[in-house]
Amino acid sequence: MSQLVRPVTDLPVQGRRVFLRVDFNVPLTPAGGVADDSRIRASLPTIEYLLRRGARLIIGSHLGRPKGGPTPGMSLEPVGAKLAELIAPLAREVRLTDEPVGDGARKVVSELRDGQVVLLENLRFHPGEEANDDSFARALAAYAEVYVNDAFGTAHRAHASTVGMVRYIQDRGAGFLMLREIEFLSRLLGPVERPYVAVLGGAKVSDKIGVLENLLGRVDVLLLGGAMANTFLQAEGRRVGRSLVQPDKLTLARGFLRRASQSRVEVLLPQDVVVAPSPDSATGRTVAIDAIPDEEMVLDIGPATVQSFAERIRGARTLFWNGPLGVFEKAPFAQGTLGVARAVAECSGLTVVGGGDSAAAVSEAGVADRIRHVSTGGGASLEFIEGRTLPGIAALMAPPEAH
Repeated sequence: MSQLVRPVTDLPVQGRRVFLRVDFNVPLTPAGGVADDSRIRASLPTIEYLLRRGARLIIGSHLGRPKGGPTPGMSLEPVGAKLAELIAPLAREVRLTDEPVGDGARKVVSELRDGQVVLLENLRFHPGEEANDDSFARALAAYAEVYVNDAFGTAHRAHASTVGMVRYIQDRGAGFLMLREIEFLSRLLGPVERPYVAVLGGAKVSDKIGVLENLLGRVDVLLLGGAMANTFLQAEGRRVGRSLVQPDKLTLARGFLRRASQSRVEVLLPQDVVVAPSPDSATGRTVAIDAIPDEEMVLDIGPATVQSFAERIRGARTLFWNGPLGVFEKAPFAQGTLGVARAVAECSGLTVVGGGDSAAAVSEAGVADRIRHVSTGGGASLEFIEGRTLPGIAALMAPPEAH
């Protein structure tokens, strides 16, 4: 797919206004600073490339969920300050508009010179962004002569800045981050070195069934954990106490396990688990899978399961992981996910981690630099592996329309 998307290096940017869609949806500190700048840093190669080639750069992003209007605490002002710090001395300043579109924003953009940067205020401050409203899309497109998308984390959303405006710009392509995401995720869906192991966690079978179905004919081993595994365990006739289960997905789970067996795909479910009365419990205790108390719930995979999973992971030649294996955000129930993160780092094959909590886990375990590719998009990477066409990528390949 990456061959069908024009890379930023093929676009004529010298002296031209370039709209760069990035994913600067970063966490902020209580004092209003940037708490984690990794998403900003992820797009720096594209930003620096464009500035060095004399582009007049207009950067667009969303932050949070402001519901279509200006919202205190969700301004991109701290993001602009952090970006200015990171790209100095390449650009002297990053000018922030007071709104995504309007007379003020147009004036700031019109004053851009070669190698200068404008950051539009939070795109979701306008209801037209998430609605993919045509008039808003046209207003954004009017800013630029070239469009570059480097926001893989939003590629599964058909919004004005990722889809609507793109049709009105002749020269469009993907930034380095987007190209890297497409390259690595595409490799998981093509010919791979074997054994091919997939690790899937998270809360709900319904969130992952598309990925499971699409991987069924591709992988050799599936390792299932998280609350999602409870539904599979109950589908096998096991008692799981007060654990989170999707009763309406039990038939689906049984059918999937049957097809996996027919396809000779090895499916490993937890053999021991960490239980407690509640996710807010101060501690948990490890029990065998057949000894889950009726009044407690499964909140993590146990050490024997971690060891069993780790053996398969270390022996993989291709590995994909998405979803925590327990209530990762609670310290007493994070050890299973962290153990898997460390095992993935020890795998010598192609390792791809699919964003979200999994990316947070490899970061917390201190092994992110030992993973071949950590995706910047949780939902986007899942939909890609499901085999879906992502609107933000499809828009880059569609023919342009008259503005």
